[in-house]
Amino acid sequence: MISVSALYRHPVKSMTPQKMESIELTDDGRVEGDRVLGFRFRNAGDPSDWSWQTKQNFVGLVNTPRLATLAVELDHDSLNLKMHSRDVLVADGPVNDPESRAQIERNFTDFVLDLPDNPLSPRPERYPVNLVGDGKQPLFHDTAAGLVTLHSEESLKALAAALGDVEFDGRRFRSNIVVNGLDDAFEEMSWIGRRIAIGDTEFKVIKAVNRCLVTHANPVTGQRDHDVMGKLVGEFTPEKPQFAITLEAISGSRWLSIEDELKVLS
Repeated sequence: MISVSALYRHPVKSMTPQKMESIELTDDGRVEGDRVLGFRFRNAGDPSDWSWQTKQNFVGLVNTPRLATLAVELDHDSLNLKMHSRDVLVADGPVNDPESRAQIERNFTDFVLDLPDNPLSPRPERYPVNLVGDGKQPLFHDTAAGLVTLHSEESLKALAAALGDVEFDGRRFRSNIVVNGLDDAFEEMSWIGRRIAIGDTEFKVIKAVNRCLVTHANPVTGQRDHDVMGKLVGEFTPEKPQFAITLEAISGSRWLSIEDELKVLS
């Protein structure tokens, strides 16, 4: 039996995931509380404009790998955002309070500027950065569609073995759903264009996820420690570096939970 083994949402774009026992889908099929905030470059638009933009316009793991050391907690009721890296407190305040929000922007900008590899120091027009989003609407996914993402433990184990790293951490792929019980690694790629059910929710599988430098950053150390894209192309997905699939909710319940069964319908 294929079943859900882990669920995640990522309150701040390209930062620490929050492990969940269950997740709720919005009316348009996104994960509630997922990518509801982002730190965008100052020159990428007015701070009140929350329309979708490419990840290249944000401070994230793709350009700042040491953000992986930053622990992020968002209280989805009070909208209090807490961010700390080891013993350094970067933020602790409500994002719906203008003064608190401005202080978070200043503190985060200073934190990033102190990192040895960052996208701000060479480009002063990019900072101080803007905190965008209201902490409620899931707006800042890597694609405008904001689809749910899924990978299997079997695929992760096969990739970890190929990289020679038994501690290889699947959080670097930033999936919402992790499943286990597949017969083969990368079997989920064969579901593209088909329908699946997870618990009482039916999805259409849309496409594979193309990977980028985000996956090279270790979620614990912030170091780029593996050529994940090269290994994917070299041994698993020769046309493009791909890992995980995207799902579009079609019908059924808006709730997904750990141990929900996954069935391939057609």
